[in-house]
This record gives sequence, C-alpha cells and structure tokens, in this order.
Amino acid sequence: MPEATPEPPAKDLRTLIPEYAALAREATLLNPEPGDPGARESSLGGKPLWPADEPWPYCAREDHWTDGPDARDHTPVVPGAVPMVPILQLFARDVPALEFPEGKDVFQLVWCALTHEQDPRALVMPRLYWRNEAEVLAGGLLSEIPEASEGEYDEDNMPEPSTVSPTTAKDYPRSLDLPKDMGRTWERHLRSPADRSTWPPDNNIIGTKAGGWPAWTQPADWPDCERGHRMEHLLTITGDIHLADCGGVYFFHCRRCPALPWDWRFDCH
Repeated sequence: MPEATPEPPAKDLRTLIPEYAALAREATLLNPEPGDPGARESSLGGKPLWPADEPWPYCAREDHWTDGPDARDHTPVVPGAVPMVPILQLFARDVPALEFPEGKDVFQLVWCALTHEQDPRALVMPRLYWRNEAEVLAGGLLSEIPEASEGEYDEDNMPEPSTVSPTTAKDYPRSLDLPKDMGRTWERHLRSPADRSTWPPDNNIIGTKAGGWPAWTQPADWPDCERGHRMEHLLTITGDIHLADCGGVYFFHCRRCPALPWDWRFDCH
C-alpha cells in the first residue's frame, strides 16, 4: 500500500494546535502616523514630557560611530558625547495592555541613534524611564530637548515624529517561540513528503506594539534577570523605524524584582 500523502496543514496554528490558542496575550498596536505630537501625547519620535530638573541623557561610548551624511564616504565618523533621541512615549491611558509600575503612568524610551556594533544586543543603545505625569508637570518641563546634529546619528535609527492610534488585539507567539514540548509534539504532523517541516503561518502580530509577544525574525532569545527570572516582553519596535536590516528591537523587563530590571534584544532579516 503506498504511503499516505500528508494532509495539507491547517490555515493557521490556532486551528491546528489546540494548545496554541491558550498562549494568546493582549497587545496594544501603536499604529504610528506622521504628525506633530505634543509632550502630553503618546508618540513615536515626538517631544517627551521631560522633567526640568533632570538633564537630557547623552551617550559617550567610545565605540559608537556612523558613516556620516555622504553615502560615498565610508570612513567612519566617531563622535564624542551625543544627545540621545526620543523614540517612544506612552501614557497609561492609551495602552491598557502595558502594566505600569505602581505610581507611574508614563513610559519613555530614548536611544543613541549611532551604530554600536560591538554590543551583542542591539545596534542602538537605549534607556527606559517610568514617570508620573502629575509629578513631572508640577516640577516643570525641560525648556529645550537637545537634538542630535548631522553626523551624530544614523538616519536608519531615527524615527519620524508620529502620533499613535493604539488598538488592542490578541497576539500569539511566533512559531519560532513555541514551547519546546509543543513544537516536538506537533512537528511530526507537519512533515512534507520531502520530510521537511511545513508549519503554517502563525498569528503573531508584526508591528510596533506594547505587550503581547516579540515579533522575532530569528530564533527567540529571551533574557533573564540577574536573579534568574525569565523577563516578560514589554515592547517590540519594528517596521516604523528603518533600522537598516534589523528585524526589530525587543524590550523586556522583570516585574518580580523590586528594581524592575530590563533588557533588550535585536535580530536581523
């Protein structure tokens, strides 16, 4: 009797693997659109709500560099201290899927927009901040946010100032991120006649989002905190900033530790 031809795979993993549906997490898609957001709005690349008594952050790493504005000149420009660039600001009222620390209702992300190829985690060098909007307003805002000048950033790492229109959705892990036992159990049902895996599309949301699952383009690389806790996915940035051939930048934090440690990863297409 000839060997039976495997049935075509189901349309997606939710219908193929019952356990997959249980992995759903709520995510907030940010849906950035070019605009002129104010300091009291959630934004990508907009002016942040920055306290007057807190100096703007600079990056002074010796290994950051750029090829400069002339694409024909590939001689690296190695600047000194450069101002970091506002990347993302989110208010708790706009992102219900993002759990803020107690007493905080503003999340801010800035990064050095130069290349940092010696760092294994990301081309950019980020910093995260959690704030209380009322406290910042009571103390006053920084009158001027320093801007990176020409030669102090890579164009690929710069966001276009954009408003955001958050929407919530159910997000699922990439097939790259399935629990190992689930992958082993179901892979044998997904073999082609050439004995190759024929995984159907997953239901992971590709885009800049808070919460949900990382939008990996390469095998999953979850960080652990210093106490050995696997961190939770906080934020994915992909598609809305060019980032050269980078697939995305992924941020994680540990809410089990009082200091709220965080980390980040990146991957390439």
